[in-house]
Amino acid sequence: MTMPNPFEILNLQEAVEDRALSFDPSLFDQYLGQEAIKEKLKVYVQACKMREEPLDHLLLFGPPGLGKTTLARVMAKELDVGFRITSAPVIERTGDLVAILSSMQAREVLFIDEIHRLPKNVEEILYTAMEQFAVDVIIGQGAGAKSIRLPLQPFTLIGATTKTGMLSAPLQTRFGIVERLDFYTHDELASIAMQNADFLGMPIVPEAALELGRRARGTPRIVKRILRRVRDVAQVKKHKIIDLEVVRYALNFLDIDDDGLNKIDRLYLKALLHDFDGGPAGVETLAAMTGEDRDTLEDVVEPFLLRQGFIIKSPRGRQIAPKKIIMLRRKILHENLAEQQDLFNE
Repeated sequence: MTMPNPFEILNLQEAVEDRALSFDPSLFDQYLGQEAIKEKLKVYVQACKMREEPLDHLLLFGPPGLGKTTLARVMAKELDVGFRITSAPVIERTGDLVAILSSMQAREVLFIDEIHRLPKNVEEILYTAMEQFAVDVIIGQGAGAKSIRLPLQPFTLIGATTKTGMLSAPLQTRFGIVERLDFYTHDELASIAMQNADFLGMPIVPEAALELGRRARGTPRIVKRILRRVRDVAQVKKHKIIDLEVVRYALNFLDIDDDGLNKIDRLYLKALLHDFDGGPAGVETLAAMTGEDRDTLEDVVEPFLLRQGFIIKSPRGRQIAPKKIIMLRRKILHENLAEQQDLFNE
């Protein structure tokens, strides 16, 4: 088998196969994780169904890959209403948004992903739409132009963003419900792995699922992708069930170590440790030394390393956390010895 590109697994943008080859929850009880948020949303959904009113507008924020889109779909199904999905970058003109809003049925859910990227003029159309269920449309040009208020059916807007700091204050204040999705625990990711393994028709033992959850960077999208690659390995090796041995072999094949670090993570840490004696070093310098672009390091590599306590950020740059230096030196020494042994065996 060919060694896969690490970013095929770590890329946090949703790919076609992420939906086609993953279990699609329909109910809150099928949506695993985020228990505190689910309990609140269950109450809000039940209350608005009792009143036969649309749910208040909802803003979901947090790192990519945690299930914001999936949760929005679940809410629409729980509300028993239609669900429309779009992404802010594709709404370039005010007419695009007006066309979507004017065609919506009563109480339908409109989900806008990356809502922080809405153009300013398009965002302003949302203000009256969210508050008064109406949009102001300009007809004609010049002195003969007229403003007409177009009424809309009451609807629910669910916005998702990974960067709340880029969301304007006027838009934020128009959301009645604001919730943050956080990273998942190992046990929650193990449950998601077992749920998706059943969907894929490849049984997995609990210990193997927990091992996957432990190395999936706290992200459901990543654990699902790793599971699909583990299934490939199991089938090629003619295993009818995914056990701990298969998982460890597959993770080694994918170059994901016991701490969940992959090849790019280790290149980054090696550069800091060997070339800068632990740091500090600027991200641009690290990007040049690892051969990856700055955005990849900041969006994919560094968040996990920061969360796990491997690095810290300071005004002078990135550096290895002092308590991790000895452990990393041992890890890198062990890897170098293993590489030398492999060359000797060849």
